[in-house]
Amino acid sequence: MTLSTYLGFGLLTLSMVALDIWQTRGGNISIKKATAWSLLWFLIAFIFAASIYFFWDVYAPASSYSAEKATVSFITGYLLEKSLSVDNLFVFAIIFHQYLVPEHLRPRALLWGVIGALVLRAIMIAVGAQLLAQYHWILYVFALFLIWTGVQLARDKGEDEVNPLPEKLIRKWANVTDDFRGNALMVVEQGKRVLTPMAIVIGVIAFMDVMFALDSIPAIFAVTQEPFLVLAANVFALLGLRSLYFVLQGMMDKFIYLKPALSFIMIFIGIKMMLVGSPWEIPTPLSLAVLLITMSIAVVASVVKQKRLVSEVEVSIDK
Repeated sequence: MTLSTYLGFGLLTLSMVALDIWQTRGGNISIKKATAWSLLWFLIAFIFAASIYFFWDVYAPASSYSAEKATVSFITGYLLEKSLSVDNLFVFAIIFHQYLVPEHLRPRALLWGVIGALVLRAIMIAVGAQLLAQYHWILYVFALFLIWTGVQLARDKGEDEVNPLPEKLIRKWANVTDDFRGNALMVVEQGKRVLTPMAIVIGVIAFMDVMFALDSIPAIFAVTQEPFLVLAANVFALLGLRSLYFVLQGMMDKFIYLKPALSFIMIFIGIKMMLVGSPWEIPTPLSLAVLLITMSIAVVASVVKQKRLVSEVEVSIDK
């Protein structure tokens, strides 16, 4: 991968972040607007996938990947990261509830959280790619970690609050106001600069995203070990996350089969990673099919279950 490719993609990322800032100006985001932008982010991601297919020789002239393999790897990685990031949305909802974040301030909190996550994930991807290039056995460590994480996720009963560590660290080293001051992260009180609760919320969002990235980044390395594709898939998955949150907020408790689906995907990807380089290696197109089928079944089953529960409630009320 050439330096110009990374620089060009960096400029593209900055442009998309600027677009995301522009589309959330004004604070509150309606479900209709969030849905339209979520679809647009999906469209942009697949337009980029098409550009990989047609211009892969320009993007990565020295890559061993064919244009077809690179395209399928990006799409699979993107959908994998998108699926795993849905779990982040549940945590975002908990954070906003725990810190009593006003509705009109949530878009900006998510924006700064996503920007922080982009930077931190880029660093983690660079480190992960370097480790894999030097120590192939780390692939198996990642695989075992993913399988273990999938099992733990299946056993998870859910938590009603997030890790307090970021808040403790911030409050230890800085004074924090008692209330929000609009979108401001820092204000001046009595001649001293102090942080606002918004700074804590953003810190917690970024911290929790890194915790999720410890799962999702090893997972995507099972799909492709091409650093540029890993980075691009993460960027596009994160950029659409804010709009997706506002589409799904209020409905998140209805996706009751999401965690079992994500658990299965994590275990499957862990097994795929274990088999890399063996005669039983799982091809990427098959991984893409498993991902799509699993998430589709989870969504449909959740909708059917919710309708059944509603019907049972209506029957009990009639009685």
